[in-house]
Amino acid sequence: QVQLVESGGGLVQAGGSLRLSCAASVSIFSINTMGWYRQAPGKQRELVATIIRIGSRNYADSVKGRFTISRDNALNTMYLQMNSLKPEDTAVYYCNAITQSGTYWGQGTQVTVSS
Repeated sequence: QVQLVESGGGLVQAGGSLRLSCAASVSIFSINTMGWYRQAPGKQRELVATIIRIGSRNYADSVKGRFTISRDNALNTMYLQMNSLKPEDTAVYYCNAITQSGTYWGQGTQVTVSS
């Protein structure tokens, strides 16, 4: 069983920055794929970014060049640095981990970007 806890969400003005953290209850060294997803009101959950154990990263077109995903295996934590935020980035952000024992989700953290 893997527990994931997100933090770092909040209210920010357009153009501002936030850094989200996702702390895992287990070592993430052996977790091959971790990622961030988001869900805006009335919309389906969508992929924001993923990172695999060897470091390869993948981003949604809507966040390329503005968001950076990273992981610190020593701290068992994944991050999402979000710059140049836009009102359309407003959503609940969830972290995700795909392991040999299953797929796990955090409880989500709210990000609200005001115009």
